[in-house]
Amino acid sequence: MLTLTIIHHLKFAAKLVLKTLLGFVVFVLLYLLAAYGLSRITIHKEANTKEEVAIYILTNGVHTDIVVPIKTAQYNWASQVLFVNTIAKDTTYNYLAMGWGDKGFYLETPAWKDLKASVAFKAAFGLSTTAIHATFYKTITTGEACRKIMISNEQYVRLVSYITNSYQKDSSGKFINIPTNAVYGKSDAFYEANGSYSMLHTCNTWANNALKASGQACCLWTPFDTGIFSKYP
Repeated sequence: MLTLTIIHHLKFAAKLVLKTLLGFVVFVLLYLLAAYGLSRITIHKEANTKEEVAIYILTNGVHTDIVVPIKTAQYNWASQVLFVNTIAKDTTYNYLAMGWGDKGFYLETPAWKDLKASVAFKAAFGLSTTAIHATFYKTITTGEACRKIMISNEQYVRLVSYITNSYQKDSSGKFINIPTNAVYGKSDAFYEANGSYSMLHTCNTWANNALKASGQACCLWTPFDTGIFSKYP
């Protein structure tokens, strides 16, 4: 009798594991199908606008940054994203690339081999905080990983508003720098961000929404950089 009970429990456990795995596979397939389908639905750029400010989209193969000129008549990014917060402390940079994402990924995962299951789980289900990675550049070169987009002054103001609202601010309205040794080079820094990262709102969703906010061609929704770059062949 005891043996039959054990066998029964083992069969039940095996069925439960199988159903769980099957459910996970179905979820992943549905997620990828939605990501592909919705990213192919294009929200077209606003018509009849002037080409007054050059911005860029930049990818490392996974993550999309929005690149802006450091100083224009509309906004001076160096007043908030300080040169002094980088290792180089070089004030001669001309461009600023910004990407929003999960704080754990940014600060605890220098390479994919370092990814912890706890970090991945929290990121996937919106259980951790977020950060903005800001990187200064002296020049920007367009190519497979970088596209130039010309927008109007008014659209740029909207883009600035979208990005600045993504930063957490202290009581005096200043962006909050994250002191860390986990920077990627001599010209970057991290800042506390608003919002929650999840598989439905990724770093690329944030970048896509930045383009949407400024009236540029973008996806209806995308969690991946490939969706964004498909609009800028």
